[in-house]
Amino acid sequence: MSWRSQFYWNRRLRRLMVASAIALTLPFVSSKSFWPTALPVQAQSSGGGAIQMRAARVEANSNTGIVTAIGNVRIDYPNRQIFSTSAQAQYYSREQRIVLSGNVYVDQEGNTLKAETVTYLITEGRFVATPSANNQVEAVYNLPEEPTPAPTVEAAPAPLSIPAPPPELPDELSSIR
Repeated sequence: MSWRSQFYWNRRLRRLMVASAIALTLPFVSSKSFWPTALPVQAQSSGGGAIQMRAARVEANSNTGIVTAIGNVRIDYPNRQIFSTSAQAQYYSREQRIVLSGNVYVDQEGNTLKAETVTYLITEGRFVATPSANNQVEAVYNLPEEPTPAPTVEAAPAPLSIPAPPPELPDELSSIR
């Protein structure tokens, strides 16, 4: 193959990729569940705000609604203060979930999670983490400080007062005086 035909096919392939990227965008624009851009990819979550995905390579399938990011993946979800890194991520737009795999690290407001695979259920705001073989999931949660209770001052009990016996007592009780 000559360099001219090679150049022609490379140019044609680039045009085809741009056209397919535009075609992939159209079904999602109407549903507002996904808004792809070149790199990075931004997705609208049902909880509000945008989820931004950066990677070495991103593939989107308009038939399945799945976006796959491969290579040095970084996901930012500022509305929920979630930032993560992984080797690969798959965003299932119809199910509103993200599956991160390969050395996953997630940080949310200082709470961290390390695992081999993490599934984030967007609408529930829930993470499900699984470790690699013979390992464990590592999670660090910062618990809020409990406010120290104000010291309570108890009133001293009033002294007991014993009433004086009445002056007229029956004869059998007169010895009490």
